[in-house]
Amino acid sequence: MDEATARAIQCEAADALLNRGISIPLKGFKVPFRKRPVVLRVTLKRPYMSGQIDFARTYLSMGVTAAQMAAFNSEEQMRFIADHGAKICHMIACAICVGPIRRRFLRPVSWFIRNCVEHRYQIGAIHRFVSLMGTDPFTNIIRLAERTNPMKPRLSRKAKMS
Repeated sequence: MDEATARAIQCEAADALLNRGISIPLKGFKVPFRKRPVVLRVTLKRPYMSGQIDFARTYLSMGVTAAQMAAFNSEEQMRFIADHGAKICHMIACAICVGPIRRRFLRPVSWFIRNCVEHRYQIGAIHRFVSLMGTDPFTNIIRLAERTNPMKPRLSRKAKMS
């Protein structure tokens, strides 16, 4: 693994640990006396365990991997959107509606994403967020936690059993 790839993985792991999230633009609104439209943005954050289970279940129900999605041609992309567009919006809504009362807002947020967010932002957010949902950057942290477990008997305790 080269230095740039290692640094990118470290940055992604730090962002995931800090729960920074991914910011995507929503609908742009034209305001009078302003040249550019005002663009609302929303941040996708790592959901709690129930949201992660829902996200993973929806992702696995599509039956496609991120590598396969990246290799789609235009016709395959259109077929994928026709078949799984609502599921993609549901996954994005799971990442936006984080918290204990997220179930109440999941459907309206999913509908809003489906109707107001551009397609390229939806696909980009899913590609980026699926990579953050993995556990690869955290294997070293988990290994370190196993080694520093305070409940695990140390070598000196085996002889005395203290």
